[in-house]
Amino acid sequence: MTTETATSPPAAPAPPEGGHFWADTGLVFGRCLRATLRSKTSLYFGMLQPLLFLALFGPLLTHLDLGQEGSSWQTLVPGVLIQLALLGGSYVGMGQLVERTTGVVDRMRVTPVSPLALLLGRTLRDVVQLVAQSVLLVLLGLAFGLRAPWWGIVVGLAFVAVLSAALAALSHGLGMKVRTTPEFAAIANTTVLPLMLLSGLLLPMELAPGWLDGVSRAVPFRYTVDAVRYVFRGDFSTVEVAAGAAVTVGFAALCLAAAARLFRGRPQG
Repeated sequence: MTTETATSPPAAPAPPEGGHFWADTGLVFGRCLRATLRSKTSLYFGMLQPLLFLALFGPLLTHLDLGQEGSSWQTLVPGVLIQLALLGGSYVGMGQLVERTTGVVDRMRVTPVSPLALLLGRTLRDVVQLVAQSVLLVLLGLAFGLRAPWWGIVVGLAFVAVLSAALAALSHGLGMKVRTTPEFAAIANTTVLPLMLLSGLLLPMELAPGWLDGVSRAVPFRYTVDAVRYVFRGDFSTVEVAAGAAVTVGFAALCLAAAARLFRGRPQG
């Protein structure tokens, strides 16, 4: 009498780690994007401030000499785009802080999902949101009188995407270390306001005194907004565009590395 031994079918080969990572990133991105789309209030008010700057501040500059070539709209709209990335990206970590204090982050960190996938999924959601808002902002600018080549607009939006990714990732990393929302707001407000003023977002730094213009050259966002202003005028062959691209990409790499380090660490509080 023979005995048949039950054998389990051979296990399917495990997908490579890279496949796991990008699949996990996509899952986190989808979850965060659905949560954002359900929050209509945050979408509307997140877009309100830059629209107000464009609608209420822009007409004041129409007949002023801003010290740059092109129309006042070719100077203002790129600045407001970078302002949107700066303000929008810097404060997304507040949501991360809320999820951390309510235990959502702890429950996700005990899963096999990579901490880096948790960070990148959230960051990609923020980039998609800010770029979509930027497109609406450009459309409004076109209605007001902005004239820019379409390829210049596309390159400008690419600058916005890279800068948004850098700031959003760093903000999420900060959200893992700060204990309370007031602490986060104090750090963000104290950092963002001088950077925004020194970057020449609303008025070019060519109008500033020499000492202030010199100080602003230590702020990376100045080079980004200068590059976007040049491409909105259809000028891609300038040193300013190359410098803006190099500084923006370098700044993004540093921010992503710092954010990954903060995100992998032990949460505070």
